[in-house]
Amino acid sequence: MYCEKTNRKKLRWILFVLSIAVLGYLIQYIFMAQKTQFDEIIYTNIGKIMTEPVTIVMKLFTILGSGVTILSIVFATLCIGYKKQAKYMTINLLIITVLNQLLKFIFERPRPEEYRLIQETGYSFPSGHSMVSMAFYGLIAYWIWKNVKKPTLKWALCILLAVLIIGIGTSRIYLGVHYASDVIAGFCFSVAYLIGFTHLMKGGREGETN
Repeated sequence: MYCEKTNRKKLRWILFVLSIAVLGYLIQYIFMAQKTQFDEIIYTNIGKIMTEPVTIVMKLFTILGSGVTILSIVFATLCIGYKKQAKYMTINLLIITVLNQLLKFIFERPRPEEYRLIQETGYSFPSGHSMVSMAFYGLIAYWIWKNVKKPTLKWALCILLAVLIIGIGTSRIYLGVHYASDVIAGFCFSVAYLIGFTHLMKGGREGETN
């Protein structure tokens, strides 16, 4: 049991370091050029998968990462009696939103201009939807992993949330409002942030069911 706990702790901090390393690598490219080679490859090939059904799915994913949807989940969590969870969700959202806006104003990266399937304003780097969805749905996944006892249900819910997070990030690239590097940077930043946030919550005890 002790070895297993120690290994999980090591894995968390390895993931933290890797996330910071990838984020730093992307930031270096943003300072040197507007787009990375990876961005160019994605935008060269993304048109090949553009169909009306895919566009509908991508727009749905973007809605699931919107402020209205996420705040509705927080409100619903509060209404069903999970006050501690709603409190930490709110704190989490406030912190990650402020950090995202701060980073956007630091880097001032314009949004892509190649095409737009939806309209967005503001700067591009890092993706707000990606940062917020990783921080918000990632926190829910963390609580599920800590508190759900049935392994099958635990894995199913966490995989579902992972697909949701990736889908939200992918939708921002597909819809033409973010570069791929914006999304990856948003994910990396929030993974590192979430590791620190959950650590401050003392191993997630505040997220346990009432």
